[in-house]
Amino acid sequence: MPLEIERKFLVKDLSWKDTATSFKDFQQGYFPTGDGVTVRARIAGDKARLTIKGPVSGISRAEYEYPIPVEDAVAFLSGFCAKPVIVKRRWYVPFGGFTWEVDEFAGLNAGLVVAEIELDAPDREFPAPPWLGREVSGEPRFRNSRLVRHPFSKWTDEEKR
Repeated sequence: MPLEIERKFLVKDLSWKDTATSFKDFQQGYFPTGDGVTVRARIAGDKARLTIKGPVSGISRAEYEYPIPVEDAVAFLSGFCAKPVIVKRRWYVPFGGFTWEVDEFAGLNAGLVVAEIELDAPDREFPAPPWLGREVSGEPRFRNSRLVRHPFSKWTDEEKR
């Protein structure tokens, strides 16, 4: 079974941009589901994928991903997925032998910037870049699927801490 092992962090500042090597723009939407399962349609650049993720267990979850026609993804995002659609720019930032993915959100989630690292084991150690802030892996409000239901622009000051 394919497994996603991911840790997510806030960032302290924008110094990560100095070493970013590339970026890709994303639009993604989530189909209404239950029981901790998420189904996502995503357009990234000129490609589209359908992703099914199982319930979270620690920092891991089952993940299945399939390429789909961009036209299908456009139809899913406009007609089937909950609104608002997530819009973000993902930057790729190498550090310490790993490639970090730093997401700058737009639209109703503008102002939120998170860094993610995918690991091959939950206990895998990695060097922390100097721009890395507080870990939010275990905080559901930072999941993209939750940002659809409760966008960052609607968060209280307490929720943003």
